[in-house]
Amino acid sequence: MYDLKITDGQVYLGGALHRVNIYVTGGKIAALSEENLPAAAEIGAEGRYVFPGFIDPHVHFHLGVGTNISADDFVSGSRQAALGGVTTYIDFLDPIKKADDIDRAFFDRMALAKGSLTDYAFHTTIANPTDPPEEICQKSLEHGINSIKLFTTYADTDRRTYEAYIYDLLAATRHFGCIAVVHSEADDLVRKGKRISYRNLQKSRPSICERQEVSTLADMARETGGRLYIVHVSAGSTLEMLKTNYMDELLHGNITLESCPHYFLLNEEKLFGNDGYKYTMTPPLRPERDRELMVSDFPLISTIGTDHCPYTKEQKNKKYTSEIPMGIGGIRYSFLNMYSLFGLDCVDRFTSGPARAYGLTGKGALLPGMDADITVFNPDGEETVDDEMSVYNGKTYRGKIETVVSGGKAVVLKGELHDERQGTYIGRGPL
Repeated sequence: MYDLKITDGQVYLGGALHRVNIYVTGGKIAALSEENLPAAAEIGAEGRYVFPGFIDPHVHFHLGVGTNISADDFVSGSRQAALGGVTTYIDFLDPIKKADDIDRAFFDRMALAKGSLTDYAFHTTIANPTDPPEEICQKSLEHGINSIKLFTTYADTDRRTYEAYIYDLLAATRHFGCIAVVHSEADDLVRKGKRISYRNLQKSRPSICERQEVSTLADMARETGGRLYIVHVSAGSTLEMLKTNYMDELLHGNITLESCPHYFLLNEEKLFGNDGYKYTMTPPLRPERDRELMVSDFPLISTIGTDHCPYTKEQKNKKYTSEIPMGIGGIRYSFLNMYSLFGLDCVDRFTSGPARAYGLTGKGALLPGMDADITVFNPDGEETVDDEMSVYNGKTYRGKIETVVSGGKAVVLKGELHDERQGTYIGRGPL
């Protein structure tokens, strides 16, 4: 007898829906069958789509920026994730400069992650490091981390990593099986100052900042043969540039592109209202033409991350960008947002795409032997956002995430949190 069966649903397999039942034992998918076999528990999924549990490769829980700490910790954030169908997420270690600092950063983050409802992994974060990239890669892999995050901006807070080091890191990714994960803005083009209004956020770091830096990084990835992952691509003009000049690297996986739902749904006009402070993040929301190009070039995107980093109204309701902690929430509504635009074409960006990009073995597909992470979606359901600080407040979605199984346990039933479990840290080896 199996532990659990999910019956009568349309199961997402290989990019299409198939009528088949899923059987779970010991937290793993044990079988797929058209037969109705005995199980200790059953979830009926008639009229529902059954997806692999979603993976969010880019979240910031309990992130400290200056005197502000983001509003979601690992407990509350993982619960919001589960309600959005996300069963695995990747957070970030605090920035380090030396390889030996990774030990402390890792164990500090592991301590904070206790109580996570769903599974989690980490990226190492570097900030103008002093140790060679080879040592950073080796130490990261000792902790099951194959991704090295860096910034090409924020020189004023000593977080910028410079091009010569990035070049060497990209070369090192080939040898160690790691991937360079880059926040890409040309720092010299960013207009800095303490009295920049939130209404001028996009003007202070315009699309060319991203487009120029990504072009430089793509050239380095081509020359070194290294693995480059661009986080939160925000401007459609960046995608147009890559499509014109770097399609081979995109097709062969040397360059992987991530974006966030807000760059497909919102534009810079949101910044111009009296509540424009709610819409502040970096990179910022772009002009409408860039948003339109994001939608038309969606096939170039391999993964969807939320960059989930919400703050309270008290923290964000300030006039100048120097006073406002950058970031918005969105993990609960990420899939609903993308499904509203792209339907089933977005599913791989939440499942097999991030699993492949980051070597999350056992995740991203509904096959025997894989982790029993399962999201049941009702395409005829409806959900309305009721959250004053959400940039999606008041939006009504066609479709509803009803049931979420994480590690073989139903953590969400009928759209409500149901069962408690302790999420597992997912270590990853060389890619």
